[in-house]
Amino acid sequence: MKSLEFESGMDNEKKVMVTLFWTNRKAARTEGCAPFLIKKIETANETYTPDGNKLLKISDDIMEDMVKTLDTGKAIPMKFNIGEENLSVILSADSFSVSVEKSPEIEEEIIEKLEMEFPKKFPSLCDSFKPRVMH
Repeated sequence: MKSLEFESGMDNEKKVMVTLFWTNRKAARTEGCAPFLIKKIETANETYTPDGNKLLKISDDIMEDMVKTLDTGKAIPMKFNIGEENLSVILSADSFSVSVEKSPEIEEEIIEKLEMEFPKKFPSLCDSFKPRVMH
């Protein structure tokens, strides 16, 4: 598991999106075009998992719950899958941790990128990513 602590002026919703985007982007380097699947998100109030064969997408309500959790100083554990890789992430308002099962170099790549992105007020995000994980 690799971790980082950061100071960031960006709002918590952006922190969530930056976390999702760069976790996906760096894992895709080893797993290719496999779909990025959100397997579990645990907020202070709720645990979100996919319903049957459906993909878990982040609704406005889930995002609001995630932001409130971060606002109150609590962490959000999340689990993702891309190809053969399983990733566990923990995001708080000022720290991030990632653990992967198959390719440990991904952990370092994600941490290095987020060390550069979290301090920015306007982080790098691909415009086409948000519609893929939200609905």
